[in-house]
Amino acid sequence: MEIQKLYDLDDIEFEDVAIGLVRLAKDIPAHEFFYKINQINGLSFSRKKDVIIHGAYYDYFFPRFEAYHKSTKTCFTFISNRSSESKQKKLQTELFTEEENIKFLLNNQADVEYILHTSEEIPDFSVILLPENLVFPIQDYTLSSEEELYQIIQYYE
Repeated sequence: MEIQKLYDLDDIEFEDVAIGLVRLAKDIPAHEFFYKINQINGLSFSRKKDVIIHGAYYDYFFPRFEAYHKSTKTCFTFISNRSSESKQKKLQTELFTEEENIKFLLNNQADVEYILHTSEEIPDFSVILLPENLVFPIQDYTLSSEEELYQIIQYYE
C-alpha cells in the first residue's frame, strides 16, 4: 500500500515579503531613536530577543524592536541591518574566508540602519511617524523567498 503525499514542497508557492528600509540621517544610538519614535507615535517599541545567525566562525546578533499598533492591530518590527555583537566560535585558519566579525542582513544595503517589517499582508509603513531630520523616507523593498533574510523573517514571525 502506497502512502499518499499530503503536500509537495515544490508545489507550494512562496509569496514575496515587502519590507521597509530605514536609513538614519544622523548617527544616534538605538535607545534614543526608539524613544523619539515612541514619543511621536504613542507606540511602545521595546527590545525583543535578538535575531541570531550562526556562521561557521561567528554567531551574529541583530537587535530587534517590536510594537503593537492598537488601532490597526498590526505588529511592527525593526531589525538592525548590522550585527551589534558577534561571538567567535572558532579561529579562522583559512586566509580568504568570506566571514568577518561584522555581518549585514542585506549585504548590498550597508547604509541601511534598520529593516522594518509588519505582520500585514500589504504593509503600510506610513502609519509610523518617524522623527524629522533623523530619518530619510522609508524605502520599500521586496524580498523573494530565495533570500536568507526572507527565511529569517519567517522564522522570527
